[in-house]
Amino acid sequence: MSKRAVRILLIVVVILGGLFVAADRLAVNFAEGEAADKMRTSEGLSQTPDVSIKGFPFLTQVAGGELDDVEVGIKDYEAKSGSDSIRIDDLTAHMKGVKFSGDYSSATAATATGTARVSYDELLKASRTEPVKLPLGATGKVVGLSDGGNGKIKVEVEVSKGGVKLPKPVYVLSSVRVEGDNIKVHADEIPKKISVLGLSIPLPEGTARDVTDFEQKIDDLPAGIELEKVEAAPDGVDMSVTGSNVRLAG
Repeated sequence: MSKRAVRILLIVVVILGGLFVAADRLAVNFAEGEAADKMRTSEGLSQTPDVSIKGFPFLTQVAGGELDDVEVGIKDYEAKSGSDSIRIDDLTAHMKGVKFSGDYSSATAATATGTARVSYDELLKASRTEPVKLPLGATGKVVGLSDGGNGKIKVEVEVSKGGVKLPKPVYVLSSVRVEGDNIKVHADEIPKKISVLGLSIPLPEGTARDVTDFEQKIDDLPAGIELEKVEAAPDGVDMSVTGSNVRLAG
């Protein structure tokens, strides 16, 4: 083969390769858009999620019936919490080995990991809405949650007696953990007593924990993904989620 023929062949290969890459990227962009729209509809989301299909080439992955790596991001997700719901911010799921049927009616990920966040305002909704009775006619109610540093939550308790609020709230530092599909907030230490309007009110631990300790059930994360661990952060509680053989559709 002459040098000129070789050059022509190389040019053709480069052009075809470029066309394949262009076609591959067009195909993956189309697939990402379709998947995002379907997820918004099936999950009842308020806005379209971000779907990113990793790996190259995409078309050969489709031909093999399995995607290597798919990432999904949802800004605001309303998850069920018993009969209520809770808003989850910045839910990101990273899925590996996503197999799908020939007609694309079903898809399953071999593994899935991810992160999400529940703001302190959202988590506060899980605390008791009605004041809890304390000794000597006083009552207590959690009115605020914030970052306590070192992985702790600072719990603000409003104490009242005879309808008069204590000028300064009571603060306790609490630990947060996952138990099943519940986020549990548990005070590390309960004050033995508090001073209210000149009275020293004892705080039996069991009674005080009726005020300070609470839990938030989250039982409807997308695609059956489960809670793995939680950690207090500056803006809320950061969650890690995980799953295996996660059914995404069908």
